[in-house]
Order: sequence, then structure tokens, then C-alpha cells
Amino acid sequence: GIVPGGGTAFIDILPALDKLELSDEEAVGVAILRRALTEPLRQIAVNAGLEGSVIVERVKAEQPGIGFNAVTEEFVDMIKAGIADPAKVTRTALQNAASIGGMLLTTEALVADIPKKEPANSMPPGDMDY
Repeated sequence: GIVPGGGTAFIDILPALDKLELSDEEAVGVAILRRALTEPLRQIAVNAGLEGSVIVERVKAEQPGIGFNAVTEEFVDMIKAGIADPAKVTRTALQNAASIGGMLLTTEALVADIPKKEPANSMPPGDMDY
């Protein structure tokens, strides 16, 4: 199946998190999850040159399935507009992200490479074309 794309499906499931009965530690985890679920839509809005938090709050206030079309900068029914994601891919991405997050929380040490600054490639002079 398909779900509304552009991060809308993740926004639509946020109210379900409010219904959970959680311990204090679980509540912290759900707060992190809640923030993570808003990030795809927030980033799409930022990439469109808009304030991500404003767009996220607007989509939260809309009916389920209504999301932000970054091309037209309108709030539309995502499925009718043809903006959809495969449900299985969306679910798998969320499961994998949670799995990696859990692994990082239980890891005692991480090893990473220090990023190297690569000099930018210079442009050839205007008359030196291939």
C-alpha cells in the first residue's frame, strides 16, 4: 500500500503516541521519537526556503492526509496530489532508525573518522574548454 508522502504520514501518527501509558523513561524515548517523526517534513520545508516548524504545526492542525506540497507551497491532500510513499518503505525506515538509535544508546564507545577538508576543484579559464 501507500501512505501520504512528504513526511505527512509521520505527522498523522503523532496523536497515537499521546494515548500510550508510559513510564518516565519511556516518555523520554517517545519525546525523542515525536521530534524525529517531524524531521522529514521540517527538512522539506527548510529545503523549500520556509520555516520548518511553522509548516509542521500547520500540517498537525490539518486533517490526516493533508500535507505540504513544497513545489506549489500549498497544503493539499497528498494522495490526490500524487505525493505518496510506499507504506513498507516508510515503516522499514522508521524501524531501522529506531534500531540504530537504540544501538547507539547502549554503545559505550563510538569510533569515527575526522572529516578532511577537501579543496574545491578549480574551474578552468573560460577559453580552456574541453
